[in-house]
Amino acid sequence: MSANEYIKPPVEAVYAKQLAALADADAGNRKPEGWRLSPKAIRSFVLGRPTPLPYQGEQVEIDQKYFGDDSLVERCIITLSGNRGLMLVGEPGTAKTMLSELFSAAISGTTTNTVQGTAGTTDDNIKYSWNYALLLANGPVPEALVPAPLYTGLRDGVITRFEEITRCPSEVQDTLISVMSDKVLSIPEFGAEGFLFARPGFNIIATANTRDKGVNEMSSALKRRFNFETVEPISSVKLECEIIERQCRDMLRFAAPEAAVDPDIIDLLATTFHELREGSSAEGNKIESPSAVMSTAEAVSLYYQSALSAYYYGTDISMDTLVQNIRSAVLKESKDDLPRLKSYWNTVIKGRSEGNKLWKRYYEARKWIR
Repeated sequence: MSANEYIKPPVEAVYAKQLAALADADAGNRKPEGWRLSPKAIRSFVLGRPTPLPYQGEQVEIDQKYFGDDSLVERCIITLSGNRGLMLVGEPGTAKTMLSELFSAAISGTTTNTVQGTAGTTDDNIKYSWNYALLLANGPVPEALVPAPLYTGLRDGVITRFEEITRCPSEVQDTLISVMSDKVLSIPEFGAEGFLFARPGFNIIATANTRDKGVNEMSSALKRRFNFETVEPISSVKLECEIIERQCRDMLRFAAPEAAVDPDIIDLLATTFHELREGSSAEGNKIESPSAVMSTAEAVSLYYQSALSAYYYGTDISMDTLVQNIRSAVLKESKDDLPRLKSYWNTVIKGRSEGNKLWKRYYEARKWIR
């Protein structure tokens, strides 16, 4: 699969050359059975390495893909090397899904064996269902069974990703308990032979937003089958700028090849998101944070939208467009957040507008948040 063929190609396609170079250099490293790469190589894949790897006559750079707590990445890899599942929790937009994709691509070579949790998710969406035409004609034969991600993970010895697990009804979540304990799926329709035992390499990576806590609380029995790791928001404005710039360059390379990325506007945007999220300005002033998620992922999306607008309408990124997009992001959860955004603009932004042309233009676009 070519990474250029699709709007959002899977991680294993985007980083195919890096994964191949790491596999080629991985001989001699200790590797769990069923894994494509060793824990050492997976760490390098996620966190990058200082020197390139030789592969098929060229030097392949292994770039850093996750910016955050390196020790969290190491703990996640070790969790997956054992028999316990991995649960990634945190605020929306903190790269939980990206981490689960990176781990799955490096361990199993696929990220598409995924359950997307919703209020409508059923057992059939997780374990297996039936082709009812074949079932009526031939009875419960293997050919009539339609595998779902959990079945596929057990059968093929690959990671099963479970996104937004707490969005699923509790009784659906609990279908995982026996599988995670015994590493076997019972298929009663097949009678005495109705057991699918997990092949080496099988495990589960689940994600859950802390904002969904209490929507469908996980049972204590299911929680005990997972190691929990909390993915924290980016704490450094400089690092947030680097992430926004890097991701937007990659996205614009496909959608708008001639679009430029403006580091100054990215710094302004990252500062705004960081301060609204943290409830404090760089000058030490207290800010009332909005209820909306002011995540790095939201900032990436917002800059990307603003850059596309400039690209297609033949202009530079407009402060009017930027502020309109910020207003939409902040009011996504509640219109009651508008006074908080106004207050931030009339105090923090206004103070910085004196003597700084960029922040002055930013402040002058306040008409869009009235």
